[in-house]
Amino acid sequence: MPTILRDGPYRFFFYSSDGNEPVHVHVERENKITKIWLDPVRVCNNFGFNRSELYKILKLVEQHEEKIKEAWHEFFDH
Repeated sequence: MPTILRDGPYRFFFYSSDGNEPVHVHVERENKITKIWLDPVRVCNNFGFNRSELYKILKLVEQHEEKIKEAWHEFFDH
């Protein structure tokens, strides 16, 4: 599970088996996790985050979108 970045209480990562799916990122905090598609940025699934926190996470993903995509392609396109 490569960690791409940390921003406040959030850890952004993907699983090493995610490479056959469209570009996305998992975001976790404590026992909550969500999966965010990147093209376009939107929630795929969510376990525990409320609507306002999901909105905040989506904004963070948008802010870090290029870094996330670069990390994805660096890891999976080798």
